[in-house]
Amino acid sequence: MQTTPQTLIDEYTARGWWGRETLDSLLHRAVAECPERPALIDPPNRPDIAGGDALRLTWAETGARVDGLAAALHATGLRADDIAVVQLPNIAELALAYLALARLGAIVSPVPVQYGPHELKKIQSELSARAFLSLGSLKGRDLLAEHADAFPGCLLYGLASPSAADAIDIGAYVPGTAQREAWLDHRQAFAPDANDIFTICWTSGTTGTPKGVPRSANHWLAISRASGDLAGLQDGDALLNPFPMVNMGGLGGFFFNWLTYRATLVLHHPLDLEVYLRQLQAEKINYTIAPPALLNMLLREERLLAGIDLTHLRAIGSGSAPLAPWMIRGYEEKHGIAILNNFGSNEGMCLASGPRDVPDPALRGELFPRFGVAGYEWSNRAAAMISTRLIEPETGARIEEPGVPGELLFKGPTIFDGYWKAPRANAEVFTWDGYFRTGDLFEIAGPADDPRYYRFVGRRKDIIVRGGMNVSPAELDTLLAGHPDLADAAVFGAPDPVLGERIAVAVVVKPGHRVVLDDIVAFLQEKGVAVFKLPEMMHVFPELPRNALEKVLRHELVAATSSATATTPAPAE
Repeated sequence: MQTTPQTLIDEYTARGWWGRETLDSLLHRAVAECPERPALIDPPNRPDIAGGDALRLTWAETGARVDGLAAALHATGLRADDIAVVQLPNIAELALAYLALARLGAIVSPVPVQYGPHELKKIQSELSARAFLSLGSLKGRDLLAEHADAFPGCLLYGLASPSAADAIDIGAYVPGTAQREAWLDHRQAFAPDANDIFTICWTSGTTGTPKGVPRSANHWLAISRASGDLAGLQDGDALLNPFPMVNMGGLGGFFFNWLTYRATLVLHHPLDLEVYLRQLQAEKINYTIAPPALLNMLLREERLLAGIDLTHLRAIGSGSAPLAPWMIRGYEEKHGIAILNNFGSNEGMCLASGPRDVPDPALRGELFPRFGVAGYEWSNRAAAMISTRLIEPETGARIEEPGVPGELLFKGPTIFDGYWKAPRANAEVFTWDGYFRTGDLFEIAGPADDPRYYRFVGRRKDIIVRGGMNVSPAELDTLLAGHPDLADAAVFGAPDPVLGERIAVAVVVKPGHRVVLDDIVAFLQEKGVAVFKLPEMMHVFPELPRNALEKVLRHELVAATSSATATTPAPAE
């Protein structure tokens, strides 16, 4: 199944942006050229997470397991173009399932383990999937049995699910001779195509409701070039992935680069600081990724990194929010580690700020090279493949001058073809000339005589409108990340009958510390923040609600505080 128009396939192929490499061909190459190299390593605490022994597989062992799994899936009735919903944590079987389904020609729809029956029933109503693959033990829960009812009439595949009576134990199933021969016949007759849809991931997109995002191997490989160039990946690197491998960060940043660079993929789930730090040292990790809040905390609490050998670690990727300059500078000066700033989406928007293109740490945390703008050249290959522009969100007028917020439009081989079976939403998010409306607000920034950067301002839907004045909560979040008494903080808009919204802040206070609203206001005033942006109420939380990518869920903060009384009175107008 393909969703990309042939005209675009031909154009991107002719330009060298797309090719014929598939997951299967990349796997075959790795198995042939480095069979004994370590390929896939489970979290060391896997027995506590998902049961079973923690696996350590070479490329040869990975290839053999993939073929066995693909043969079992084929023997039990799964075929090319069938859709399989996969709900697994970051364990080796997740990567093996992706590769086996790709070898079969099936389409993968990966979902976070946090999704429950409500989300899964909605997804199945959209997909009409043929199969559901999960596991029988996730911290004591039989995930497959709990969620099987969301997939009536589907093939159910599980890893040791004692409660799901109709499930096929995919880890133990052995095809018979005739079934194996049928699989070999399929392998000889079927040739995967790099333009076939490989995944349907799920995102809220720019329209507010979850939607499927179909992407081919060529889409993914174009994205992975951007992340691979940013991280300076090399053949055989060791990559530690602590983010769920079900969307852009995990798949584009790690899974496809794992295959491209014949790397060692070290998996981690869920985020456990002690295990994470142990893996960094024990596996001699060259590249990893971490949320800004974790990076800030590790740098503040130096004792946590004491005795940890980080000499192999060249770079750490981060993103989802502007990065504090003091944090970027601190890692480079104290540990010789480059902090990379990623900004992307499941739809394929990608901006990347690293030391080669933005050497100044003070700029790298909040500025991104203006990829795809005539007159600028960058080290990242993605810059030459895409085109970007800023427009006034309401009128569509193009913005060319610095300091004027506008919606970022994106076009090129990294961008998806449109949401799954959603023509109305696609009409909203694509312009007449094929640009994707990201829903993200940026402004042109940089020296007055050379405005070569974009600065993130906020999401169109996140912007706080206080008495007609627009306030970016992300801007204030970045500043508050440097507050010495706060473990975490997020600014959001509190509904107000007079001004429309007021500025509220949710804080997580460090143990043993005390913070009141006046402290927050004084800290921001020292940074030169305008009066109309200063928080007017403060709410204390034990932790902030975040999604699987560690993005703050501001709508949950609004809901949680709508009937609550702020811990500190608001200042006078």
